[in-house]
Amino acid sequence: MAKSTREFSIEAAGLTKTYGRAKVLHELSFAVRPGEVVGFLGPNGAGKSTTMRILTGLIRADAGEAFVDGISVAREPQRVQERLGYMPENNPLPEDLRVKDYLRFRGRLKGLHGKRLRTQVSQSLEWCDLHRKHSRRLIGQLSKGLRQRVGIAEAVLAQPAVTILDEPTIGLDPHQILLIRRLIEQLRGKTTVILSSHILAEVEVSCDRVLIINQGHLVAAGTLPELRHEFIRGETFEVVCKGSREALEAVLQAHFPTMQITQWEDLEDDWQQVTLETDETNLPAEDVLRQLQTSPELTVREWRERRARLEDIFLAATRRSWDVESSASNTTADA
Repeated sequence: MAKSTREFSIEAAGLTKTYGRAKVLHELSFAVRPGEVVGFLGPNGAGKSTTMRILTGLIRADAGEAFVDGISVAREPQRVQERLGYMPENNPLPEDLRVKDYLRFRGRLKGLHGKRLRTQVSQSLEWCDLHRKHSRRLIGQLSKGLRQRVGIAEAVLAQPAVTILDEPTIGLDPHQILLIRRLIEQLRGKTTVILSSHILAEVEVSCDRVLIINQGHLVAAGTLPELRHEFIRGETFEVVCKGSREALEAVLQAHFPTMQITQWEDLEDDWQQVTLETDETNLPAEDVLRQLQTSPELTVREWRERRARLEDIFLAATRRSWDVESSASNTTADA
């Protein structure tokens, strides 16, 4: 039987889950430290929802064990519920209750009473910017964005050690997304946050680390710099310059023979926008720029290093796992 300590707010130890003949999770293991904001990503059908349902105690794993704040979800579900806040993707809210009344009701279900209930309701309303205009409104009259904020307010109402947010920005406009982003930032350090979202740009901005699963396996885990180093090979630079292609190629051949021109676009007044790529890693951008600037046949107006986005890392990590799975299947078939 797996054991845990309070070193981690969340632990998954060898989680396995099968529906019929389909194995959804394959001995999935990961850990999240207290106070972290962690993105939990994967393609559709990767096992994200199943994992979150196991962590919240809604379903049981066939094998392995999950811990929240050092407590076994399977063996002590009530204690886990006292330490966990959860906003599901399709969060059912009672439309005939006012926001403040709903939070009071949910607070009592979470074991809050008297002064503490009043304090926590007021604090949750303030955190989610619902206290000035919306606390007395009927939930059924609220916009999609406001309903999402009510769901988050309910999730953090009892000051849980762990808060799980499943697609908190789905269906929201850019302004509403920005408000949710600010809210998640306010939660940083107050609770450990697991954020599941298909909007990778939001995860990139909001999260300290990222976990990526595919086909029930953990395929990537780390900070963005760590994941860039692991999954993205080479460097990409973009430059706006004036000069001939031959002159640029001469500089590259002399100083950076592995670098190639992958895009050349003519702009106005004889300027060109050029993309340079190399398989080398950790190539100092300032060295490349210095060599281009020293060429008498080139004039550089703009220069930047293009860093891989989370989307690039996500595609590379999941593609690698599919390649490994395909290779294993072919090996089995050949045997």
